[in-house]
Amino acid sequence: MKNYSKIFKWLLVIMIVISVALLVWGSSVGFEANNGQAVDVMFYWTYVMIGIAAVAVIGLGAVMGFKNNPKGLVKTLIGLAAIAVVCFVVYLISPGKPAMGMLEQPTQSTLRLTDTILNLTYIAGAIAIASIVVGEVVMSIRSKK
Repeated sequence: MKNYSKIFKWLLVIMIVISVALLVWGSSVGFEANNGQAVDVMFYWTYVMIGIAAVAVIGLGAVMGFKNNPKGLVKTLIGLAAIAVVCFVVYLISPGKPAMGMLEQPTQSTLRLTDTILNLTYIAGAIAIASIVVGEVVMSIRSKK
């Protein structure tokens, strides 16, 4: 396990060095020069870093979960499948209406994706509030007994 720690530390250092180099390059070139090329490169690097983080969290979580508790991994996969189904259903019911007050409208798929993300945010917020309320009620009932 000690070797993995060194590998992760060096990967982190490499990613930080690349990030700083891109920031210095973007600042020296100018973020508005070359039709915003520096901004595009920084966005792509951000996507790469988010992808690496997602793969690391999901991949390492799955490997460690399978090692420690194979039944728990199956439950996690069922939960991820349920979340994917909810996202798909929300996407299907999202209307994708034109944005108000914009002269140049985005594409229909962009509008639908935006509506999907907004609806998922509303659902996540409602679930968070409901879980807080239910948790407090259950805690107060248990403490009275």
